[in-house]
Amino acid sequence: MRKILASTLLFAVALSANPAAALDSSSPPVVVTPLADRTQTASGQPIMLPQKNVQVLVSTYDIAVGATLPVHKHPFARYAYVEAGTLKVTNVETGNSNTYKTGDFIVEMIGQWHQATNVGDGPVKLLVIDQVEQGAKNTILQKQ
Repeated sequence: MRKILASTLLFAVALSANPAAALDSSSPPVVVTPLADRTQTASGQPIMLPQKNVQVLVSTYDIAVGATLPVHKHPFARYAYVEAGTLKVTNVETGNSNTYKTGDFIVEMIGQWHQATNVGDGPVKLLVIDQVEQGAKNTILQKQ
């Protein structure tokens, strides 16, 4: 059921980008290009969704050249699509890092402390989708 809900949501977002073209019979057929197919987070955890009152939050992030986000973790699933730039994400618990570039899809680690740095020569632009329990936040900053 949750997979159907997520698939329906993503399809609705795609259509809402240009609903007139999607409904106009004179427009070309819809072309779907798969970008990712994941069952695990960046650190190998199974993807787990909230068990009640799911709320979907969609936001964009613009990260300046050389900027580093504070150490943080996510209690719920977070997905990010890199629209531009190069982002290095480091799991501060294990020391393992992954570098993501334009066009990459990220399934962020859940419940593990990590941070991200723009390591490219231009700004990083992310489209971020969170699935949380309604009213909850999905970023917890590590206390200094």
